[in-house]
Amino acid sequence: MRKLLLLFFLCLFRTFYAQADCATALSVCGNSNITYSPTGYGDVKELVNSGSCIDATGEHNSIWYKITIATGGTLTFDLVPNDQDADYDWAIFGPNVSCGSLGAPIRCNAATVIGVGASTGLNMTSTILSAAGGSLTPYCKYMDVLPGQTYYLFIDNWVSSTSTTTAPFALTWGGTATLASPFTDPNIQTYPFHPPGVPAANPADPREVVICSSTALFDFSILSPDIINGNSSFGVSYHVTQNDALTGNNPITAPRMVNTSTVYYYSINYTDPANPGNPLNKCKQVGKFKFKDGSITVKNATLTECNNNNAGTALFDLTTADVFVGTNVTKKYYHTMSDLNAGINEITTPMAFVSAEGVIYVKVISEFGCSAVAQITLKFYPPIVVNEATLRSCFIETNPSTALFNLTNASVIAQQNPIPLKKYYPSLTDAINQTNEIINSSAYTAPNGFVYVRVFNAQGCYNVAKITLIVIAPVYSSVLKDQTICAEDQTILDAGPGFKSYEWSTGATTQTIKAGIGMYWVKLKTGDCITTQAVKVLPSEQPVVSNIDIANNTVTVSVIGGNPPYKYSTDNIIWQDSNVFNNLVRGDHKILVKDAYDCDPVEIGIVVPNLVNVITPNADGINDVIDYSALGSKQNLIMSIFDRYGNKIFQADKQNGYKWDGTQGGRRVPTGTYWYSVTWNENDKKNTPVKFSGWVLVKNRE
Repeated sequence: MRKLLLLFFLCLFRTFYAQADCATALSVCGNSNITYSPTGYGDVKELVNSGSCIDATGEHNSIWYKITIATGGTLTFDLVPNDQDADYDWAIFGPNVSCGSLGAPIRCNAATVIGVGASTGLNMTSTILSAAGGSLTPYCKYMDVLPGQTYYLFIDNWVSSTSTTTAPFALTWGGTATLASPFTDPNIQTYPFHPPGVPAANPADPREVVICSSTALFDFSILSPDIINGNSSFGVSYHVTQNDALTGNNPITAPRMVNTSTVYYYSINYTDPANPGNPLNKCKQVGKFKFKDGSITVKNATLTECNNNNAGTALFDLTTADVFVGTNVTKKYYHTMSDLNAGINEITTPMAFVSAEGVIYVKVISEFGCSAVAQITLKFYPPIVVNEATLRSCFIETNPSTALFNLTNASVIAQQNPIPLKKYYPSLTDAINQTNEIINSSAYTAPNGFVYVRVFNAQGCYNVAKITLIVIAPVYSSVLKDQTICAEDQTILDAGPGFKSYEWSTGATTQTIKAGIGMYWVKLKTGDCITTQAVKVLPSEQPVVSNIDIANNTVTVSVIGGNPPYKYSTDNIIWQDSNVFNNLVRGDHKILVKDAYDCDPVEIGIVVPNLVNVITPNADGINDVIDYSALGSKQNLIMSIFDRYGNKIFQADKQNGYKWDGTQGGRRVPTGTYWYSVTWNENDKKNTPVKFSGWVLVKNRE
């Protein structure tokens, strides 16, 4: 398939003299369509007296083309004017002739072809080689062409009394042959050319090259590398008219001021490095473009964030600064203008930029590379002013090291409008990270210590205040002590001075009360706190007679418990320090004991038994036995008999009537002295043990 030139439009509406002569003929590059509007003729009327079909009429509005064959075959073309009053004639010379000696044309047509669709040219059906003026046969026979042949095509818009219209024509190539072009030869044009700029909003309009300033000089040469796209042997020139672009005349060689209304043209040209005379060297591919103002407008902006906890810095998202209205831009942020200009020290984390108050510079770059610079002012919201506070609260009786605090009562913020919100946390870290919030802030149980208040406003700004918690410890009376008294007595309980009020468990509200044995408490008020202090009035421990030892007329009293020293008496009148009573007569006695508390004495009754020292067990009824049955009402009454060696030889108890008749195992013991002891427990509350001891002489008959 033939490769068509994309941008080879030869739309020319003004007098174009240079290409109206054979010597300056335009090269036809490839089989692309040609559109052209010739006006006037060249310096030489080469068709006059040429022997052609149009030599009598001469040249009027003409153009010359040079054609080089790439591949052989048949060649046809259609020449169609775009105005029904235009009348085009043409002639072809060749092959391989020169402008100085063209000879007669090999095809020529001067037929009158005026009117709508008045086309002319070569086709595959015509058999004629030439049509003179006035003829009604617009088409001539096709041409058989060979590779490398060159031909000249002369086209003229004839002007007469009936045809005076100058109008463009459209020329379309046909047949099997192809025309040479460096733009269709992949060995010459290796890569596709890139038209400059971007498509316009209306596809029919020229492409648009974006400029960042309409007041700066524009260097057209910066477009060339992208247009050429690495294709060697090609160059680009720039022009203000299409004619100049086609001829290469009047190129723009220096930077100049441009505007957005003028259409500019670029001309891609080929130069055969091995053959300067190559006819393809005159081939040009022409395109057009306009300039589009791509300058961008930015504005300065201010970002306001929170200086949280008076840290001196805030977290800013620089990308939210309203510096540009629109999309498809790139923004780069810098600390200083000098950094921006040098392109160094770019801020790489603009979405999370920690900074004090100040100014940041942003370079806004459009998709076309245009840029502008704006300032971003970084500011803090008004600070949240907080105060440290102290809360004091009375101890909790069940856990005196703690107290119940109402944290909301702590005055940590000055009067602000609107009043910030507060949340409470057990540590500074928690307050900053918003973890472990104290939910029951109005009833918070804690020991001495601190809590922290996060004070924040609607913008999310916060500051942290510290609340010192002080547990007001219980204040006890230093003079109120437990007391021990006699059970029958009363004492004075004194809570001591210095308290705001007193409230006793008895209902009394005085500093002192009179109390007997028992448990008491008093509520002592200091400030707003009340301390409950318990006190006991205890009965003194009564001494206990632990043992009574009776030897003849001597009674020894053993006492335990109570509060020594003890005092002893038998009549509750005369008291002695000694626990030994001498010369007590036989019979019942009272022993009274009291301790240092001098309470009512402990009283115990004792019996000093009759002393039996001799028995004569001879059955005469006189002193035959030792008999202590009179003590039979005593508890655990036992009489034990011992020989002189301390061996127990007899026990008198309830079974034998508490008597001993001087026998051992039914046999009389030898005459001699024996020891005995009588033990029992008195019938009192303490079952006081009593021991009575003595000796007896047993006289038995031999």
